[in-house]
Amino acid sequence: MLYTTLGFFALTGLVMWLHLRDHAQGSRAPAVRPVDPPCPRCGAGVPPGSTFCPGCGVPQQIFEIVSAPVSVAAADGPAVGNPRALVRADMCVGCGVCVASCPVPGAITMQGKLAQVDDTLCQGHGECVRGCPVGAISVTVGTAVNRVSVPLIDANFETNIPGLYIVGELGGRGLIKNAINEGKLAVDHIARVLESGVPNIDSATHAVDVAIVGSGPAGLSAGLEALRRGLSYVVIEQGSLADTVRKYPRQKLLLAEPVAIPLYGDLWIADSSKESLLQVWETIVANTGLIVHTGARVENIHREGATFRIETPVATYHARRVVLAIGRRGTPRHLGVQGEERDNVFYDIVEMEAFVGKRMLVVGGGDSAVESVMGLANQKGTEVVLSYRGESFSRVKERNREKIEKAIAAGRVKILFRSEIREIRSDVVVLEHEGNATILPNDYTIIRIGGDAPYAFLERLGVRIVQKDLPSPTSHARTG
Repeated sequence: MLYTTLGFFALTGLVMWLHLRDHAQGSRAPAVRPVDPPCPRCGAGVPPGSTFCPGCGVPQQIFEIVSAPVSVAAADGPAVGNPRALVRADMCVGCGVCVASCPVPGAITMQGKLAQVDDTLCQGHGECVRGCPVGAISVTVGTAVNRVSVPLIDANFETNIPGLYIVGELGGRGLIKNAINEGKLAVDHIARVLESGVPNIDSATHAVDVAIVGSGPAGLSAGLEALRRGLSYVVIEQGSLADTVRKYPRQKLLLAEPVAIPLYGDLWIADSSKESLLQVWETIVANTGLIVHTGARVENIHREGATFRIETPVATYHARRVVLAIGRRGTPRHLGVQGEERDNVFYDIVEMEAFVGKRMLVVGGGDSAVESVMGLANQKGTEVVLSYRGESFSRVKERNREKIEKAIAAGRVKILFRSEIREIRSDVVVLEHEGNATILPNDYTIIRIGGDAPYAFLERLGVRIVQKDLPSPTSHARTG
């Protein structure tokens, strides 16, 4: 009897304990696991910290600008917050003039080739704004972000014009690995769309599946992917093969991780030269049979029903889809002198520090030429000469005029008015200066005499150009 009673109470206690436990657990809100942000391309959740999508395997860095919000006008009323400097990444050339101009040590520094602002130190004096030779810095208040001007594209790199894609540097990111991935993904999307049953094209138009404009890393990758997928294609280049890479001013290139090239495999060039990359591209083109039409500048693109009409001085092409893989700096105006095709001739400056200690000649008399001169003159040991066929600076902003006159007076810059280049050689430039022939020792020549901006071309096509706000890094310092 005693054992029966004890068993009864033990069983009753166990049942009550289980009931109370279940009741307590049920009263608690179930733990909710944060939802991983979706991949812009395939929608699969990407865990925080992951660099690749677990669904489609695409590196997420290439969507940084695609996914960034379009800037909106500031709300009514005064902005709240302390004034601070804001660097535009798409304009900064890494000259370092802003660092020397800032009165607060450490408030603005150079990180690689870009200026970096430390919000905890910046007091919004605006001296960096007055010092910047390219107008890449402004002073703002409130929540400052890195703002860039880019074409509006979606996760497949398609613009607001259906069938027209933009990849590579023109889309806002100049990294080689990003350009390669973007070209490949854009054509992959084109192939999938065409396979899904696009209406047939009149055979009389002789339209190819895709026309690719540009033969830099993005354009060649797009062409190779079209070849791999069996699409009919045409690759059009206004200069020579891989002209974008050929004109890189940087002495060395770095691909820190391998990137897959269609029909080739992994490309991994660590601490190598642009010549090595060019050799790789030329080998790939030769081995795959990719056809590139060089010396054909695209002058216009028209929509004609279900196809695009691409006009160049040498031929007219029709295509169902178009991929623009051209640079951000557009088509520069050339001097038309002997030696201008040399590798030591550039039409823009991407990295000022690449020319430290060099003998530089800048050609032109407008704001872009003066701004290039001021940035180069700030590099340690760099000798800068400006050649201009005019007699004075009649076309520059007053701010730029004051800067270069001070630099000339200080002996940091030499100017040759009434001069014109006659020939560019490997280590000298032949000029005509005030009617006399002059030979100038020189390492690199920068020609800044104008050209056709790519955004004007895009806007003529109907592509929307928007301002986008990129998120600041998680640290206090913000990279421009």
